[in-house]
Parts: sequence; structure tokens; C-alpha cells
Amino acid sequence: MSKPEPFVFEETCVPRRVLELFSVKWTSMVLYALQCGTTRTGELQRRLPGISKKMLTQTLRELERDGLIHREVYPVVPPKVEYSLTPLGELFIEPIEMLYRWGNQHADVLAQLSLRRGKPSQDLTDAGTEGEVAHFTVI
Repeated sequence: MSKPEPFVFEETCVPRRVLELFSVKWTSMVLYALQCGTTRTGELQRRLPGISKKMLTQTLRELERDGLIHREVYPVVPPKVEYSLTPLGELFIEPIEMLYRWGNQHADVLAQLSLRRGKPSQDLTDAGTEGEVAHFTVI
């Protein structure tokens, strides 16, 4: 088998644009959390333990700016804001699921990487049934 030809990742190439979108820690998780339907901010924060209110707000604004989610503000007191995926945002669910599935199938390798980086290792291999993502609870 021959080696692939080397190539240059131009600034506007597709791989760089895809990785730019997913390089932010919470982007894929927020999109994935919204696949269940229209959701309010508080519910999103409960679905994403560890995300600060500031980071969630920033991530939601970026996703809305990019056209991946829709923000609906209702003129009521107290204010009511709901988020949902746009058709463009829905296109990203399948690759996110593929990436999460790959992570689940290679949880042992991910645990080894954590150890090499000096981070405490969580038991990522305790996923349960086939296809289920470790530490991912369906509500």
C-alpha cells in the first residue's frame, strides 16, 4: 500500500472549517442535546453538567449566529426563551453521533490518552449496551 500524497490544509478548506466548528468543547454537545426538540436554557444546562451559564450562553449565541440553532423569545414575564435546531443544525447530528459512537467503541484508547496527559482516568469503558455512550444518560 503506497503512502498518500502530502497536501496542504488551506485556511478555507473543508477539514479546517469542520474542525473549527467542533474545536469548541461544548458545540457538539449542545447541538446533540437539542436533537430531542425545542428546549429552554435551564433544561439545556441540566442536560450538560459542568457547563457554566456563561459558556452555555456564549455557545448558544455562536450556534445561532452560524445558523445552526433557532432562538425563540416569548414576550412574557418572566422572559421565556427556547432553542431548537435549524434544518442546517440537524445536518450535524449524524456526524456527531458517528463521532460519539467511535469514541464509545474506542473508550479504552481514550482512557489511555487521559493517563498520558496526567488527567485522572475515568472508566470510559463502562458503557453498558452496544451503541450506548459512556456517561451519557437518556432523559
